[in-house]
Amino acid sequence: MLQKISLIFPGQGSQSVGMGKDLAEKFLERANAVLGFDLKKIVLEGPEEGLKKTAIQQPAIFTVSVAAFELLATRDSRPATVAGHSLGEYSALYAAGVISFEDGVKTVNLRGQYMQEAVPAGQGAMAALLGGDRRTITDICKEIGNVWPANFNSPGQIVISGTKEGVDKAAEKLKSAGVKKVIPLAVSAPFHCPLMQPAAEKLSAQLDRIKFNDAKVPVYANVTARPVTAASEIKQLLIKQVTGPVLWEDSVKKMIADGVASFVEVGPGKVLTGLIKKIDPTVEAKSFTE
Repeated sequence: MLQKISLIFPGQGSQSVGMGKDLAEKFLERANAVLGFDLKKIVLEGPEEGLKKTAIQQPAIFTVSVAAFELLATRDSRPATVAGHSLGEYSALYAAGVISFEDGVKTVNLRGQYMQEAVPAGQGAMAALLGGDRRTITDICKEIGNVWPANFNSPGQIVISGTKEGVDKAAEKLKSAGVKKVIPLAVSAPFHCPLMQPAAEKLSAQLDRIKFNDAKVPVYANVTARPVTAASEIKQLLIKQVTGPVLWEDSVKKMIADGVASFVEVGPGKVLTGLIKKIDPTVEAKSFTE
């Protein structure tokens, strides 16, 4: 029996200056034409601070991931499934034939702007928790208020998001409840929590302007950890994704339960490859960038 392969696409935090050199120049030029600013120069030359801006980082990672996918597609047969972490879901949708490159790069640029604008700078925060269990973390977040689980990445790695005060208070309480380490994240906004509702509303209007096709292969959605192919449902899940948690661990486990035995991370970095090895060390996980 053929091994079922899933292509997975990284989200924010996987960027580096120079990524996509000799791989993504054509796509970066196409992105420049859509965006109206020189994304190519920022990606290939920096500065690093420019690439850290959410509204630049999102189209940069999307573009390099799409370029890597197109190169991989010339060498391998079609995957059984696709999935992406947060922003990476848009790269997965491109790979599944749901959205065009031009619509995708414009939308993730706007998505970055909307997320940045949703909460004034300095008022939101995110932190990665190492150790601790889901139930305890979820219960403590509810008890503190204004802080929510944002990413269920792997066993023993959960990210929380909310107001700075909420995240700080939760961090203190979680340390005494079994969480081994709290790592504040250098992010510009509290992603994947209800504070992002203004961004979700603006994104909804943008998604109404672009064409969605039914997916050629199942896309495992962040907010449900379930496969989806219907264009209308995909659009609604993208809106929910802005304010809801990324169920990455659940998505990977569901793909494995559905027969996936090999994962290929397509795009910059190896973050997802590392997470999959923690979720299930028995499956194959590798990265492809060139």
